[in-house]
Amino acid sequence: MSPATGAAPAEAIPSAVPNTTVVPRTPSAEPKGRPAQTGASATHVTLVALLTQDGQRIDSGVVWRVFQDHEDASDPHRRKLVGLHRDASPVLRLPPGDYIVNAALGRAHLTRRISVKPGVQSVEPFVLNAGGLRLAALIKGGEPAPPNSVTYEVFSDERDQFGNRSRIMGGARPGVIIRLNSGIYHIVSTYGDANAQVRADVTVEAGKLTEATATHAAAKVTFKLVTRAGGEALADTQWSILDVQGEVVKESVGALPTHALAPGKYTVTARSAGRVFRRDFAVANGDIAEVEVVMQ
Repeated sequence: MSPATGAAPAEAIPSAVPNTTVVPRTPSAEPKGRPAQTGASATHVTLVALLTQDGQRIDSGVVWRVFQDHEDASDPHRRKLVGLHRDASPVLRLPPGDYIVNAALGRAHLTRRISVKPGVQSVEPFVLNAGGLRLAALIKGGEPAPPNSVTYEVFSDERDQFGNRSRIMGGARPGVIIRLNSGIYHIVSTYGDANAQVRADVTVEAGKLTEATATHAAAKVTFKLVTRAGGEALADTQWSILDVQGEVVKESVGALPTHALAPGKYTVTARSAGRVFRRDFAVANGDIAEVEVVMQ
């Protein structure tokens, strides 16, 4: 899988401090937006999402969640949601107090606490340090993979004590840009529904689009159970495909199941009418094969 990056244009905004900036509000500087909450003692708070530290502003696609913060709350998940906003830069009217705000752009997000002071209007910048990831998939000969034949999963680079990675998302399709926080990610690209996979680590940089290409090696294999060589396939057959280590690669049911398999050696078992039949076979990259299992 080969990555490439390209820089996105930056747009400066008057906000140099990455955490909290308190500024007087003037009519000319009033951002667009509709107040989200009213009240006699409410104070204006403007939320601004930045793509990078240097002030690359995000103009669409941001989802804001505002929670009331209680320092004595034993369970942070019980915080009360007081606002959900989809404006790029919403203007809120909040009573004085502490709040937890989450800004999300796709899978990229940032959560932090803000404090609203009586009578002090403020601008709260959120630097997401987000970039984009887009995957392309190729098969033998450098041809693009057929539509809807490839999905990929995105995992974190870090592993837990058992060596497992946290899955960030699954079922993603090539050509779709996924917004992620900057960092290293582990990508698993799967062609078909079995074991034709490509794994790679990619680095997503803030403010840039990372493009990675996965070249898959696979064979397209159709299975059939027959009473004699060249006979009709039997319906309702239960299939199990095992690799050379005896691990199950794929299970299916049907007369003529077709799967994309990584090149290699396999054993297939066919179960029908309480009997089990086996056959060993091997496939190479680019093969289009039919594996016939004869009942004998």
